Amino acid sequence: MSVAAINGYAMGGGLECALACDIRIAEAHAQMALPEATVGLLPCGGGTQNLAWTVGEGWAKRMILCGERVDATTAARIGLVEEVVEQGQALERALALTAQVGKQSPPAVTACKELIQSARHGNIAAAYTAERESFVKLFDTRDQREGVNAFLEKRSPQWVNG
Repeated sequence: MSVAAINGYAMGGGLECALACDIRIAEAHAQMALPEATVGLLPCGGGTQNLAWTVGEGWAKRMILCGERVDATTAARIGLVEEVVEQGQALERALALTAQVGKQSPPAVTACKELIQSARHGNIAAAYTAERESFVKLFDTRDQREGVNAFLEKRSPQWVNG
């Protein structure tokens, strides 16, 4: 699990790094763009693909083909970032989110992340099959038993990654 803390300008490769993360948190003053076409290039660090999947084709075209820069408020509105925080708070919020993930079963988080990302392939029938197979595989793990027992006993689970 990776969380990007955007605390200023995320342009070109910087935004591509943030797009490679699972979640993006931006400070209110942040600015984001993929301006490579203005110098005769293209965002080749996954930018054309990750941006389109994240914000949709229209906004990806505005940002890449028109060279449009977006502020944090617009980025949140179009789904480029999941949250906007005050200046100086992005890292703290990103670390808080990773701590939340740390409370989850690592094998379950891994399986969920893989399934969410596989949705990009557009075959919903195959995705449902993969989801069901992953669920069955997780159902027989020690972490699953620990998670249910911890819930029933009203305590925090002690994950064993298996």
